[in-house]
Amino acid sequence: MQKKNSIIPSFSFDQFVKEPVKAFLLITLAAIGYLYIDSKMQYGELIEKQGQKIEKLEAKIDELTSQLKKSDSIAAATTSRLILLQELGKIK
Repeated sequence: MQKKNSIIPSFSFDQFVKEPVKAFLLITLAAIGYLYIDSKMQYGELIEKQGQKIEKLEAKIDELTSQLKKSDSIAAATTSRLILLQELGKIK
């Protein structure tokens, strides 16, 4: 007779009937293992999606910072022109 080299031991229904607590524990262990692996896979996908979202938001921040600098420069130039015109008496 050849031995089967399998990782998963085979159980018969009779063994489960004789020891229902062990059967319940085996089923529970399988369910917990599945849920653990599933949560790790979803966690990895979530990290990837959030990374992409962060990259998009960083690009928007860079663009808005650039626009803000331009706006500040224009405001400073306009203010200095107004002050100069006031000093020259062109406007009151």
